[in-house]
Amino acid sequence: MLFLKNDPSKFIWQSNRDGWNHLYLYDLNGKVLKQLTKGNWEVLDVKGFNAKGDQLFYVSTEESPITRNLYKLNVKSGKSNRITQGRAVHNTQVSTSGNTVIDNYSSPEQPRVIQLIETATAKTKMLLKAVNPLSAFATENSSIFTIKSNSGDDLYCSLYKPVGYDSTKKYPVIVYWYGGSHAQLILNSWNAGAGDYWFRYMAERGYVVLTIDTRGSDNRGKAFEQSMFRRAGDVQMEDMMKAVDYLKGLPYVDSANMGLFGWSFGGFGTVDFMVTHPGIFKAAVAGGPVINWKFYEVMYTERYMDTPQENPEGYAATDLSSKVDQLKGKLLLIHGMQDPVVVQQHSVDFVKKAVDKGIQVDYMIYPGHEHNVIGKDRTHLYQKVTDYFMQNLK
Repeated sequence: MLFLKNDPSKFIWQSNRDGWNHLYLYDLNGKVLKQLTKGNWEVLDVKGFNAKGDQLFYVSTEESPITRNLYKLNVKSGKSNRITQGRAVHNTQVSTSGNTVIDNYSSPEQPRVIQLIETATAKTKMLLKAVNPLSAFATENSSIFTIKSNSGDDLYCSLYKPVGYDSTKKYPVIVYWYGGSHAQLILNSWNAGAGDYWFRYMAERGYVVLTIDTRGSDNRGKAFEQSMFRRAGDVQMEDMMKAVDYLKGLPYVDSANMGLFGWSFGGFGTVDFMVTHPGIFKAAVAGGPVINWKFYEVMYTERYMDTPQENPEGYAATDLSSKVDQLKGKLLLIHGMQDPVVVQQHSVDFVKKAVDKGIQVDYMIYPGHEHNVIGKDRTHLYQKVTDYFMQNLK
């Protein structure tokens, strides 16, 4: 609830009632006076008012789901003007007067630019333009593109070709994904939005590396996110099959040597795919994976799955331990021993069922770590993952 600066009888409220997160103007009786923003895009952040209180600054995805720009909204007229420019991810700070913006942005081609923007004139002043930190390395930027889901939605992908790519050769593949709500892997920012350079590292070692944001992921509207309601994993696996079809259509892909990698919800998706569509991926790594949604926290699980009593079929379908005998290929499970989010019971239950059925799986724990392996041991984690794919795909 954000009260108007000069009129405490009115406030701004955010809602996705029309399927997208937008701004609405209310009075104190709860009456909607006006929808201030509208369209098939999301308002992601409200930065506040200018000094007079007649202009409101907000960040949205109006240009593209993978782009972030700052806008200035006239509260009275409802008209908006874009302040930042270009298909990039803009992180902005607005002065208390509303006259000046510090714009810190990056794009796939530009590591970082920091500039001042005068909001009235759109004049800019360059403060910093970073050099390419990878200029001394044998690496190239990924290509960002979309493929269509079965529902007709655009699915954003980022693909790195192997360093020294030769069109006459075939290369093994690693696919990384998450696919759950509250996360978006691919952005129009430096390194395609990835927080580390492991994808580039694997491309340097001779792999095709694909990242995909499936249905269920964030900032694409209510229908896109809630498409997985009551059957977590189903639309994600459908979309992964589309990605597999795309990869198999590339003449330089060795489809007999493909690996899948995901963490948390992505770990759940990875195990789910390996037991539901066995044989497509030769090897997989699942970190902190949800194995049985009955073991996961109430708030998140019931938001997307309803209760086990209301949705017994959905919970039964996502009990991955019951499908362990369908596994083909190599699977490495990784778990932080003190994980309070996805408790270790998940992966231990899967391993126990695998032992009972005579199915071989690999298992790695990280004592002292919670849901993510951070600090100096993260190097050990990525070496472990790298080695596993090197041993099984090359």
